[in-house]
Parts: sequence; C-alpha cells; structure tokens
Amino acid sequence: MQNDAAPGLLADCPTRLAVEIISDKWTVLVLFGLSHRPRRHGELVDLIGGVSRKVLTQTLRRLQRYGLVERHAQAPRRVEYSLTDLGRTLVEPIEVLTNWARDHGEAVVDFQEAAEATSAVRTRTAG
Repeated sequence: MQNDAAPGLLADCPTRLAVEIISDKWTVLVLFGLSHRPRRHGELVDLIGGVSRKVLTQTLRRLQRYGLVERHAQAPRRVEYSLTDLGRTLVEPIEVLTNWARDHGEAVVDFQEAAEATSAVRTRTAG
C-alpha cells in the first residue's frame, strides 16, 4: 500500500520535532524574548507578561534540553539566559509567524466571533 501523506505528516518526520518544540504556549515568546540579547529570569517574566516564574523556569529548562537556550551563571544570584547558535536559527521562522499573526490575526478573531455568535443562536433556538 502506497502512503500518499505529505512527508511532514509521517511518523519519523523532523517536522514533528519542530511542532513539538514550538507548540508549547510559552516557547515562542521565550525564544523571541531572547532574540535580541541575553536576559535574566525576572526580565523575561516582565517582558512576556502572564507567565509565572515556575512555568518560565520549566520552559527555559526544556529549551536548554533541546539545545536552544543556554544558562550563564555570572555571579551568585545573577543568571542570564541566551539563545544558542541553534536557538538563533528559530528567530527568522518566529518572525514569519509573528508577521502572519499581525497580518491575519484580526481575521481569525472575526471568524471565531462569528462562529460563537452562530453557535449561540443555534443554542437559543434549539432550547
């Protein structure tokens, strides 16, 4: 039997790894936050907004395990995080996603609102 699936959908395709890495809610924001310069943990918390310190720590550790972020302890209680060379290779794709969101995000929100309104009308008329 021939498999006509796109190569990106196959079980052993590297695309799955990329999706696994960037699908976490905070990963793209952390990588983008580190894209211009190294930052301390507290700076990232302030820059990103909405992320807890615990979740940021978990995200940074996971990105370290992928080889995308490195931790630099400069002095006691002074730690900075920066992108590795490998991590910097994701900056351009993240910028492309950011541009897409800026250009098309409003259309997505409009669609979601229209779908919710349609669903609400159906619920009222069915009940």
